[in-house]
Amino acid sequence: MTITLIIVIAALVVIFAFAGIYNSLISLKNQVKNAWAQIEVQLKRRHDLIPNLVETTKGYMHHEAKTLEDVTLARNIAMKISPDAKVQSTHENLLSGALKSLFAVSENYPELKANENFLKLQEEIASTENKISFARQFYNDSVMTYNTKKEVFPNNMIVGMFNFPDFTMFEITNQAERENVQVKFD
Repeated sequence: MTITLIIVIAALVVIFAFAGIYNSLISLKNQVKNAWAQIEVQLKRRHDLIPNLVETTKGYMHHEAKTLEDVTLARNIAMKISPDAKVQSTHENLLSGALKSLFAVSENYPELKANENFLKLQEEIASTENKISFARQFYNDSVMTYNTKKEVFPNNMIVGMFNFPDFTMFEITNQAERENVQVKFD
């Protein structure tokens, strides 16, 4: 009787441990998906602001058609949201570079820099960039927690049985963005 009871208790412990691990992996997987959705929300916000920015600058930047075209092209590419963080990261880095060029060129147009709509859009985009940065950090934290949970024993056995997906970090792919900012005072 005691051996049977011990076997039953051991079986229950194993079943509950298995269920706990499985449920925690599901919870973390859903957290990663939610974190990615939050990035998508912020990216859409940025993508929606860009046409207004381009329209506002067109009237002032007659000689900068190439810059405006680059921003529009980069936006169109970035709007094709990819479920792959590396692909989306590459697209978003292209857009960030185009926006940086636009803002750098805008320095040559004092009337544009004084335009209230341009200033508001520039502020909105800067605010959105901060939100995107926080969303990326949350996503990367979620991916790290999920990946760590997947790789430890005995979780890795359950992961193998149920084919839990892999998630990749959102990384900076543009080497120039990894370099330190150079501040120079004249």
